[in-house]
Amino acid sequence: MNKQDVLRRVAEVGVVPVVRASSAEEAMQVIEAIRAGGVPVLEITMTVPRAVKVIEQVADRYGSEVIVGAGTVLDAETARACILAGASFMVSPALNVETIEMCRRYSIAVMPGALTPTEVVTAWTAGADLVKLFPCGALGGAKYLKALKAPLPQIELIPTGGVSLSTAAEFIEAGAFALGVGADLVDTKAIRAGQPEKVTESARSYVSVVKEARLRLAEAKG
Repeated sequence: MNKQDVLRRVAEVGVVPVVRASSAEEAMQVIEAIRAGGVPVLEITMTVPRAVKVIEQVADRYGSEVIVGAGTVLDAETARACILAGASFMVSPALNVETIEMCRRYSIAVMPGALTPTEVVTAWTAGADLVKLFPCGALGGAKYLKALKAPLPQIELIPTGGVSLSTAAEFIEAGAFALGVGADLVDTKAIRAGQPEKVTESARSYVSVVKEARLRLAEAKG
């Protein structure tokens, strides 16, 4: 799957679960529960123990059925290791130009983190495919995203931080390309309690909310 196919799939699904877990085994359980809920896009953060191996395992097990990305990627060396393990996209909480350059070299989608208008434009100018707006909730959530999109409609943003089922529609209607969702969807407590169905149901709910919000947005635009 090439970079454009990956970006198209992320756009279609509209949800990028940010998988943080206390072990590789727990991460795999979370991933399976999310996948069962109809979300075939996953971001495995480097904070997960043996994260690169988890990415490799997901890529080998599911192939093109699941688009697996690497999260909390802070440098080009880590990005390269994740690419070689099978990651289809890179996400970072901050802007590192060398990481963007590494991803462009391998034709891998890259989503660096930014918050201010200057950071967002700098990331885009450096070659970011999408920009992760983080931590978006700290600066006003959907209202802040909408304010940024007004002068920067050409830059696709993925808000992360402050995204929940109760705010998801607002973010989509404000112009979000997709949603980066953490603990509100990736509920490791439910997994530890032997209730993966809670994660699966949450994934389904997110897919539904995004779809309905996009329909309303399309109708409003005529």
